[in-house]
Amino acid sequence: MRETFAFSADINQLLSLIINTFYTNKDVFLRELVCNASDALDKLRYSLLTNQELQDKELCIQIKADKTNNTLTITDNGIGMSKEELVNNLGTIAKSGTKAFMESLQAGANMSMIGQFGVGFYASFLVSDRVEVTSRQDGEAYKWSSSAGGSFTIEKDEEMKQRGTSIVLFIKNDMLNYLEESTIKGLVQKHSEYINFPIQLYVETTKEVDSDDEADDEADDEADLEVDEEVEEKEEVDEVVEEKEEVAEVVEEKEVAEEKEVAEVVEEVAEVAEEVAEVAEEKPKKRTEVSYEWKQLNKQKPLWLRNPKDVTQEEYSSFYKGLTNDWQEPMSQKHFSVEGQLEFRSLLFIPKRMDMFQSEKKKNYIKLYVRRVFIMDDCEELLPEWLSFVKGVVDSEDLPLNISRETLQQNRILKVIRKNLIKKTIDMMNEVEDYKTFYEQFSKNIKLGIHEDETHREKLSELLRFETTKEHFVSLKDYVSRMKDTQKHIYYITGESMASIQNSPCLEQLKEKNYEVLFMYDAIDEYMMQQLKTFDNKTFLSITKDRLEFDQTKDEKDKYDNEATNYKTLCEFIKKTLDTHIQSVVVSTRLTNSPCILVTGEYGLSANMERIMKAQALQDTNPHMKSSKIFEINPYSDIIINLNDKYKQDENDKTVKDLIWLLYETTLINSGFTMDNPNDYTNRIHRLIRLGLDINMEPIVEEELVEESDEYVEDTMEQVD
Repeated sequence: MRETFAFSADINQLLSLIINTFYTNKDVFLRELVCNASDALDKLRYSLLTNQELQDKELCIQIKADKTNNTLTITDNGIGMSKEELVNNLGTIAKSGTKAFMESLQAGANMSMIGQFGVGFYASFLVSDRVEVTSRQDGEAYKWSSSAGGSFTIEKDEEMKQRGTSIVLFIKNDMLNYLEESTIKGLVQKHSEYINFPIQLYVETTKEVDSDDEADDEADDEADLEVDEEVEEKEEVDEVVEEKEEVAEVVEEKEVAEEKEVAEVVEEVAEVAEEVAEVAEEKPKKRTEVSYEWKQLNKQKPLWLRNPKDVTQEEYSSFYKGLTNDWQEPMSQKHFSVEGQLEFRSLLFIPKRMDMFQSEKKKNYIKLYVRRVFIMDDCEELLPEWLSFVKGVVDSEDLPLNISRETLQQNRILKVIRKNLIKKTIDMMNEVEDYKTFYEQFSKNIKLGIHEDETHREKLSELLRFETTKEHFVSLKDYVSRMKDTQKHIYYITGESMASIQNSPCLEQLKEKNYEVLFMYDAIDEYMMQQLKTFDNKTFLSITKDRLEFDQTKDEKDKYDNEATNYKTLCEFIKKTLDTHIQSVVVSTRLTNSPCILVTGEYGLSANMERIMKAQALQDTNPHMKSSKIFEINPYSDIIINLNDKYKQDENDKTVKDLIWLLYETTLINSGFTMDNPNDYTNRIHRLIRLGLDINMEPIVEEELVEESDEYVEDTMEQVD
């Protein structure tokens, strides 16, 4: 007898939303139904602990697509449901993801959250017009049926003889792609690959077999035709043989000497005829046989559930390649589990190279599973962006299946998982065997982590490696261990390239005093050093800034004070000449050979950082973003000595001013800055070239120097020569 029941009000609202709202990610329906089937099998397996009589065959989930009737059937031989359970479980909202989903809708969430909350069984109506559920426990079997019209029916079912549940989906006309074998395989592989129970799909197979004469008359007719054709071919060959024999007779009459040779030819022709006759005999007849069988889809076992001691490197490599589609072996892996207040397992990999050909950039490549059920592969909360190169899986026993992106950010369990993943990843970096190759590929990620992650900054700084004035690939720990007793700071220099910084004038005094300097020429180094202030209680100091000081003896200090006094008036004149282009002019303690250098203030932008900021597409045009430049002169340089003498001889000498500008502009380039007006610089260089070539300067000088100074004349320029 068929009984009719009405859905509860909440279920009616949910079904209306599912049926009438356009929702693109309909794939979740199969994941939900397979998860429900897995739960039923888990319940039966638990019951087997106390009642061994319940088990009658292997526990499994079976999926069958029927394209003739447009149905998709998902069957399990789990615990099954009674009539009352069918009414309660499928007619009302229990404490499940469905209830959470309904509450979120009332709070203003959108339909796109279906795939995250897991609306369970009701996701069936995403792809089907009608659903039938037949289930049997120990007693009678009952069939639940509904077209989502506000009610459902329940009646006895006489066909189901074994315990379990069978769900038949009557697929919508515009959803028939879900009946395709490839679609079903893809969905199972994506969402349910690591379910604990076998998932079997009913598939069609074809193979060539020997034909049965009685069963296949058409094949016989075709074979007969082939034989007839071959017989005709044999007759034609026989005719050829006869003709050959006639020819042989003629030859024998005319040339007896060639009889033996002709006989051999005839014999060969006869052999060919015999071969043709053999081919003409009846061939084995073949036909295509179609059969159907159950094929298991989830053969791959979750490697992360095994003990790391029992897993070989070949198994890790095979799993990694299947997970990432990478053709290379992983550089390193970390296999671990966390137990206690929460429980999860993880398997992380570091690839051998940075993948530069990703079709879309993602913040991480960690697949999140909950009790072997795939949830998502782009969970941004699992790892920070600076660890985006790490790949692997995380399988939690405590996260709910109905986890959503909105609740992830506040989920306490996920925060603990994230903390452990970062810690284990840093440990994995330290364990990499070929660390030089690893650092070449992923050094920028480490530096980005130092800039962004205050919590792990100290640990990450231990992973840094640099080229220095003394060695290659030096860690900060090694650098500090070699520091002089009198050295208070870790010296470093930043620049556009290795070539530009290893010959910088800023290094002259440091090299002479045998101080080691770190070279930094990645653009991200500037950002990193804004956050990395100390290491092992030693502060970092940029040698391109003005706070560079050295321990001096009393004689050295007195000598410096005398030079500062001697060059005081020249410094004042240079400042007056260059005006707003510089902040101040001082006598340098860092130079030994170069005549002058430009450095920046302690808290200002370095020359390299100013260059990087200018290169930004949305650069700030605020003049305060420019570096405050300090012009340092070398009192022991012959250029500065002669310039000072020339200035003292005649304070109004126009050539001194022109030479100061030339020194300033060349120092701009040498110090890593860019010129605002390179045309003035090139004009000065051109004038020097003309003087060197003894070219008449009069017309050119009058034309060019008007823009820079009305006072420049030919005789002043001749003094430069």
